[in-house]
Amino acid sequence: MGENDASKHALRESILAVRAKLTARDAEATATVLAERALELPELAEARTVAAYVSIGREPGTGPLLEALRAQGVRVLLPVLLPDNDLDWGVYEGHDRLAKARRGLLEPEGPRLGPDAVTEADAVLLPGLAVDGEGIRLGRGGGSYDRVLARIGAAGARPALAVLLYDAELVGAVPAEPHDLPVAAAVTPSAVHRFTAPPPHHA
Repeated sequence: MGENDASKHALRESILAVRAKLTARDAEATATVLAERALELPELAEARTVAAYVSIGREPGTGPLLEALRAQGVRVLLPVLLPDNDLDWGVYEGHDRLAKARRGLLEPEGPRLGPDAVTEADAVLLPGLAVDGEGIRLGRGGGSYDRVLARIGAAGARPALAVLLYDAELVGAVPAEPHDLPVAAAVTPSAVHRFTAPPPHHA
């Protein structure tokens, strides 16, 4: 394990230990606030297609945000984990149209759109454990979203990248790799934290 890998592992372990102490009620209450905060981001509020994910366990909750986006007529894409850890995508059609999948994940029922569907998104909501002041995100280490971001880059797509976190998960530094793409913003219960300027507003 290289120095970067060891640092990332230690940071992951400490954040997951803190998350494990949260109650289901804590996570639920936070999810509602996060939805309101996230919609303060024009990149999300004005998007036609958003690639997101269904939170599980004590992750910052995405449920209310998925519903709010869908209610606004946004096409929400959700990941489907493939056997090689790459991600396919399906359309979110409501909580009652989610099916239990491997690793405790919830995935959309209905047709699969193919791994390239994410390149059509105007904004991509990435799961994460932490982000630093440069917008470098710490993922869970599975590599699925590294492949997603590489696919987006190869397609020349430029969606806004954002991550939902708890307030304490804004950290001084995340060990960076050369291929890491910074996120434009992190949404926490207390505020929207921006790392790049918002795009010009289109009336």
